[in-house]
Amino acid sequence: MDYVDAYCERVAPGLLGEPFNAISNLAFLIAAIAVWRSTRHLSGSPKVFPVLLALIFVGSTAFHTTASGWGGMLDTGFIAVFLLFYIAYFVRWFAGVRWRLAWLASPVFVAFAALLSFAITGPGMYLAALITLFALAAWLRWQRNADISPYWRPLATAGVIFTASLTFRSIDHTVCGWLPTGTHFLWHLLNACTLYVVSSVGIRRWRQVNE
Repeated sequence: MDYVDAYCERVAPGLLGEPFNAISNLAFLIAAIAVWRSTRHLSGSPKVFPVLLALIFVGSTAFHTTASGWGGMLDTGFIAVFLLFYIAYFVRWFAGVRWRLAWLASPVFVAFAALLSFAITGPGMYLAALITLFALAAWLRWQRNADISPYWRPLATAGVIFTASLTFRSIDHTVCGWLPTGTHFLWHLLNACTLYVVSSVGIRRWRQVNE
C-alpha cells in the first residue's frame, strides 16, 4: 500500500496524478478489443490473448492511478504472464512442440531475465523480452519451412517498435526537466502496438495450422 512515485509525470498522490500515463493505457484496451474481434469465432489458445491484453490494461491503469505497490505488482505481473504465455505459445505453434514440453521454455526465459537483471542495471525482464523477440524473428528468418519463415518480418517489426518503446520508458526521468509529462505514456502506446502485432502473428499461425 506504500505510495510509489516512479515516473516524471507524477508530482503528488491521487488518482489523477498521472493523467497522460493513465489515459494512454487505453491503448492496451483498444489492442485487447481488436485482438478479441479476430479471435471471437475461434477456440483454443488464441482466445487467451485478448484476456491477457485486457489484464495488462487493468494492471497498468491501477498502477498509474493509485501509485501503489500493489498496483505496480499487477502492472508488471500481468505483463510477465503475457511474456511467459507467448514464449510457450510460440514453441507450441511455430516449433511444433507439444504443450507439455513447450511450457518448459517459460522457465528458461525467467532464468534469462533474472540473469540480465543481475548483470545490468535496468529493466531486465523487458530487455530479455526484446532480445528474445529479435531471436525468435531471426530463428524464423533462417527456417527453410515456407509456412513459418515469412512470420519473421512482423516479429522483427514488433522488435523495432518495442526498441523505441523501451527507449521511451528508459528516458522518462532524463527528459523530465524540460518535458513535464515525461515519456512513459509513449511506452504504453508503443508497447500496446507491440503486443497487438505479436498477438496477431500468433493468431495467424494458429489459423494456418488449425483451419
